[in-house]
Amino acid sequence: MTIEYAVYRSELLGDIYIASDGDAIVKVELFPEEWRAFAGEHPAVKSWSPLLERALRQLDEYFHGRRQAFDLPLKWKGTAFQEEVWAALCRIPYGETATYADIAAQIGRPKAVRAVGQANRANELSILVPCHRVVGKNGALIGYAGSRTDVKAKLLELERRLRR
Repeated sequence: MTIEYAVYRSELLGDIYIASDGDAIVKVELFPEEWRAFAGEHPAVKSWSPLLERALRQLDEYFHGRRQAFDLPLKWKGTAFQEEVWAALCRIPYGETATYADIAAQIGRPKAVRAVGQANRANELSILVPCHRVVGKNGALIGYAGSRTDVKAKLLELERRLRR
């Protein structure tokens, strides 16, 4: 299957790659090297499909403070546990944060804090499924795409600044 993709050019983060299987958004990638790896495994063609245009418009609205939640068909691929975590991430309000322990408790698995962290890391729909809103128990910006906490900080600051 060929993946369609578009690129959103963000002043805050640089190029953001959005991929679709034609029916749903399957990947949002913030890091060019990660995108190249993904595109190397999946035949990808640049597209201006209505779904990708809608995704680009919604990202633009998000980055300009006119959108706090996304309304796009998403296709998650993960375990039932990961999908539970990702659904919980979508319930974290715009401009706010939750801890890994909060998410674990919310899904009824209070001892699964590390597993929540792993599920957060496996999220392939960054920004749309707001894994950047999850912080350490002391509020520290940890666990975002490995050591790229600068991106997490930028997204949280944007949301706090633009929150109505």
